Amino acid sequence: MKEVKMQKFGKLVLGIAICFWILPVMAKPYPKEDVLPDQLVMATLWHQTAAEYRAIAYQTFNLARVMLDMELQKQTAKQKAIVLDLDETLLDNSPYQAMVVIKQTGYPHGWFEWIDAAQAGAIPGAVEFLKYADAKGVAIIYLSNRKITKDRKIPGMQNTLKNMRALGFPQADESHMYLRNASSSKQSRRDEIATKFDIIMLFGDNLNDHDVIFEHKGVAERLAAVDANQKEFGHRYFVLPNAMYGEWEGAVYDYQWRKSTAEKSQMRKAALNAWEPKQ
Repeated sequence: MKEVKMQKFGKLVLGIAICFWILPVMAKPYPKEDVLPDQLVMATLWHQTAAEYRAIAYQTFNLARVMLDMELQKQTAKQKAIVLDLDETLLDNSPYQAMVVIKQTGYPHGWFEWIDAAQAGAIPGAVEFLKYADAKGVAIIYLSNRKITKDRKIPGMQNTLKNMRALGFPQADESHMYLRNASSSKQSRRDEIATKFDIIMLFGDNLNDHDVIFEHKGVAERLAAVDANQKEFGHRYFVLPNAMYGEWEGAVYDYQWRKSTAEKSQMRKAALNAWEPKQ
């Protein structure tokens, strides 16, 4: 009888222990504070592994070739030019983003070392399109917010060019490279380029790469600005997909980039338009 009672007591203790182990897991399936690099996993995986991403990139540059041929039939006083962003428009930096996830860090940690490594790949279809434009006599202008100093000796100018030349990008020299030396806005540099060339196309993964009208606006304002200029996309503006980072993220934070990790995570979730099933 005593042995039976001890067995029952042992089972009761084991049952209570299991409950104390299982219930917290069921009640709290997520960490107390989300680690933002972890939230990059799906976006970076999509960029690196989704055949759909490659298809969109090819689609963009295939359409651009058709539109370029149409633009070249028009007569202009100045040489025609196409203006292109670099990162995630022509150069694939997803290995850097993957490092951010693995190392649980964030920009700018390791960014300049990544530039100096000159190991970025080319966005699918980019090199072929630009070689085609080059053969047609079009000026190719690279407009990037990779930073330079006043004497144009950056972190990274020569290694950026080394990377691009190794990939086969045409006209990859300092005279065709407009990097950031002051404001992150590209408008003043676009204006400077427009004094020398007739800009017929602009390419970027960020709306700010195309026009100042998209800059520093909230989520709703950005959507409205795109709707108001819908005829420009696929004609003069060409956008490459980038779910890893960009102005769209800043808009979610109301451009308060210094918010804490927990606050940013909360703002991301609050911005979701979620369906509520009936109870």
